[in-house]
Amino acid sequence: MYLTVLKLISQLPNHSIASCALTLNMSSLRTRPEPVVVLLLLIQTQLVVAHSLLASGTFMNHTAVLVVPCVPDHASALLQLKRSFVTTNESITAFRSWRAGTDCCGCWEGIRCGGGKGRVTSLDLSHRRLRSRALNPSLFNLTSLEHLNLAYNDFGGSQLPSTGFERLLKLTHLNLSTCNFDGQLPTSIRELTNLVSLDLSTGFKIVEALRAGFKFTIASHNDSSQLVEPNFQTLIAKLGNLREIKLGLVDLSGNGVQWCDALAKSTPKIRLLSLPYCNLSGPICTSLSSLHSLATIELEHNHLSGPVPDFLTNFSSLRVLQLQRNNLEGWVSPAIFLHKKLVTINLYHNLGLYGNLPNFSTSNSLENLVVGRTHFFGTIPSSISNLKSLKRLGLSAYGFSGELPSSIGKLKSLNSIEISGTGLVGSIPLWVTNLTSLKTLQFSDCGLSGPIPSFIGDLTKLEKLFLCNCSFSGKIPSHISNLTQLQILSLYENKLFGIVELTSLRKLPHLYLYDISYNYLDVVSGGNSSFVSFPKIEVLGLAGCKISEFPSFLRYQYNIKSLDLSDNQIHGAIPKWTWENWDEIFSLELANNRFTNIGYAPLLPLSIEVLDLRNNMFQGPIPIPRGSALELAYDGNKFSSIPSNFTSHLSAVTLLTVSRNNFSGNIPSSFCGPTSIQLLDMSYNNLNGSLPACLMVNANGMVSVNLKDNELHGKFPDSFTEGCSLEALDLSDNWIEGQLPRSLVACKNMQILDVGNNLISDSFPCWISSLHRLEVLVLKSNKLFGHVAQSLGEEKHSGCAFPSVRIVDLSSNNFSGQLPQDWWFKKLKSMILRDSNTSLVMDYGVPQGGTSYMYTTAITYKGHDTAFAKILRTLVFIDVSNNAFSGDIPEAIGELVLLHGLNMSHNFLNGTIPSQVGHLNQLEALDISSNEFSGVIPNEIASLDFLTMLNLSYNKLEGKIPESPHFLTFSDNSFLGNDGLCGSPLSKECNNATIPNVAQHTSEDNSVDIMLFLFTGLGFGLGFAVVIVVTWVLPCRK
Repeated sequence: MYLTVLKLISQLPNHSIASCALTLNMSSLRTRPEPVVVLLLLIQTQLVVAHSLLASGTFMNHTAVLVVPCVPDHASALLQLKRSFVTTNESITAFRSWRAGTDCCGCWEGIRCGGGKGRVTSLDLSHRRLRSRALNPSLFNLTSLEHLNLAYNDFGGSQLPSTGFERLLKLTHLNLSTCNFDGQLPTSIRELTNLVSLDLSTGFKIVEALRAGFKFTIASHNDSSQLVEPNFQTLIAKLGNLREIKLGLVDLSGNGVQWCDALAKSTPKIRLLSLPYCNLSGPICTSLSSLHSLATIELEHNHLSGPVPDFLTNFSSLRVLQLQRNNLEGWVSPAIFLHKKLVTINLYHNLGLYGNLPNFSTSNSLENLVVGRTHFFGTIPSSISNLKSLKRLGLSAYGFSGELPSSIGKLKSLNSIEISGTGLVGSIPLWVTNLTSLKTLQFSDCGLSGPIPSFIGDLTKLEKLFLCNCSFSGKIPSHISNLTQLQILSLYENKLFGIVELTSLRKLPHLYLYDISYNYLDVVSGGNSSFVSFPKIEVLGLAGCKISEFPSFLRYQYNIKSLDLSDNQIHGAIPKWTWENWDEIFSLELANNRFTNIGYAPLLPLSIEVLDLRNNMFQGPIPIPRGSALELAYDGNKFSSIPSNFTSHLSAVTLLTVSRNNFSGNIPSSFCGPTSIQLLDMSYNNLNGSLPACLMVNANGMVSVNLKDNELHGKFPDSFTEGCSLEALDLSDNWIEGQLPRSLVACKNMQILDVGNNLISDSFPCWISSLHRLEVLVLKSNKLFGHVAQSLGEEKHSGCAFPSVRIVDLSSNNFSGQLPQDWWFKKLKSMILRDSNTSLVMDYGVPQGGTSYMYTTAITYKGHDTAFAKILRTLVFIDVSNNAFSGDIPEAIGELVLLHGLNMSHNFLNGTIPSQVGHLNQLEALDISSNEFSGVIPNEIASLDFLTMLNLSYNKLEGKIPESPHFLTFSDNSFLGNDGLCGSPLSKECNNATIPNVAQHTSEDNSVDIMLFLFTGLGFGLGFAVVIVVTWVLPCRK
């Protein structure tokens, strides 16, 4: 027995040996039998001697020294800290050893002492699931602390104490991760100059449903609690010893782009940099190149822009590079993928990044390679099989093409493979069966086709199966039910058909995400009794599944976080239990159905972030969820009122759209109070009254305001203030009068200004040219007058240049005089050169929501009033029709080679049609009718390959109409009213003396040009019809 005791003693920590020995006292010995007393005395003696021997590192003769017990004030502080936690089963377990009268340095779990003085140097209560209303100040009496770890406990959304941390000057490691603290970081943390590791992050789980880039984040605690640091530079200014900094989900948005330089300057020894979800912006600065010790860089889920820096390849210790979900752009050097020590590189969902994969060597250490949702392109190299350690292969980028290399099947360590590319061909390859360790299999946004093979059912370790937005056809194979470990099954947007019985999901007990939206499937839900053993679904996508009734089984699904039933034929009321059962729901999408009743009072009982009720038949007041909603879409219903003080329930809403409803009366004054709304769309209603001046003042923070097609009247308030953040303002189709407000120049980010079809009376606003980002300027159908950008010389009026404008509509005003001079047209740079660094679509990414709001506009295009549901930056258009312009067309018009539409009709323009118009080889619509042009039709116009609408009628043109295949497609309406014209398609024949006017066809490779045109989205014939809604021209109401 004695030998057994010695063996146990040798396994104890030194401090435990000594301190636990001191807990044996004589009173306890008196109650023991005599042999036991003798044995216990021997054990206590051995404990003290053993501690002395072990502490010296040898069993040579040393003097046994009794270790000093925990000092009383430290024990008292710890007991006070213990009492501050709520009594739960977890706290009883955590503090079982914390008993008064015992040595805190020896027997208290989570406590260590050092220095031989009985002072606590380490406190570790991490992952105990303790709960408290606040961090007890008694903690700060432990002034000898070097390590403090309270991670993964719950402090109830309280703020960190403003003072106290400055007393813990010996701290080297501070970990308050995922503790549910809220508010600003205390300045006292800045004084902890010995810190080596700082962790104030919050853990989170991300669920990616892929469809439309949808994602949502589940924080480990209440989403409304978030730490904030407005001055990151000051926070780390004195923390020069930091090796690790983790601030995930700490809001650093108030620091602009300075965060990066601050890191480089203040933390030269940093090895681990983890700042995900911190609202960081700006580029990765070049000064970061000085941090040569960096081994881990985690900057994912921010708003970073600019390129992936080449200097990262020079970081010899770099092992982890996480940059996913940012706005990075530009070429990615292949060298970064060949870094010898790099284990993880993740560039996922940076839509502006592009590049191709290099040939990999066997010396590469990569375990995780992810470039999905970027514009990487080319073939996938067969040398990828050299990455023997690869575990995750994420190649779901849009540009990959060719056949999938069979060598991927040799990567036996793979547990995740994600592949995309519309250029990829064939079917799901057989070599997938070799990857028996797979837990994730994803083929999405690809050109693969054919049935889903039955061998998928042999991959029994699969947990996530994504076969999305490809051309897979046939029925969903029954073999999928063999995948009993499956957690995610996503088959949306294919050509699958057949009947799907939701009861079959009982065979997949671990399933939490199921999405079969937008196929040709008929979904049958089954009776209530069938769902007793149904899996606990969190994300469910049944959009476009021909469902006519709200699925009854959902009543028993209490874990729903995202539900999409859009584009079905569901009618009647939303069940009341929908609003009462789903406490944790994040997103509810019921758009494009036939719902008639909300099924609950306007103030909904649940907290939800995304609520989409568009295009139904709801009536009455709009429903308002409580809590922290982010996106609310009510468009296309019959809602008629907004609850009073509704903004008090919408403290976090960033997008609110209520267009095409029956709202009337004044714009609610609630919008003028404090609000987080960034995108407000109240277009196509019956709102009247004047435009509130306070709404313009409140534009600081708003990004888009759309009040199109209401009955608003009065003057345009001149109340914009410095800091105006508007990018888009649409007040068209109202009764607004007076001048354009000069304070608009404060809106430096303005990209779209549409005030068409109002009663504005003013001269041409050259002063708007100070808005250098302006791309769309629509002033049509007002009472604007005078000359447009006239000057005696370019030098005097260079301030009237619009270098970024792509759409200019000045039609139906009272402008007069000559058209702007050559210099003005030459300044329209965005109509001359295409900027490859801009996105194709004009939109705004809704913060945290993962969706994009598409900007819209309406112009008269090819003779039709055309509402563009989204604005492609390839649409380039000028309309100055229905004015009183006179004189010639400037020859510089021929330099606007990106122009698609040009309308100068119904003016008093004269002279000849300049041959330079023939240089506009992207032109689709040309209307110069009802002017006084003379001379012949230039042959060059007949060679414009994309011209589908031509109107030269009612001028004084003469001679033979040019002969070309293109001109033969136009009717005689294009040439009527020109008495001097002859030849086809007019009935008037040319006499023998007429010199043939045969066009020279200049295009060398029309078929290639046209295919490229349609592929890149430049065309507005058949290729562009998918994004526009056309309505015939109606008489103007004014």
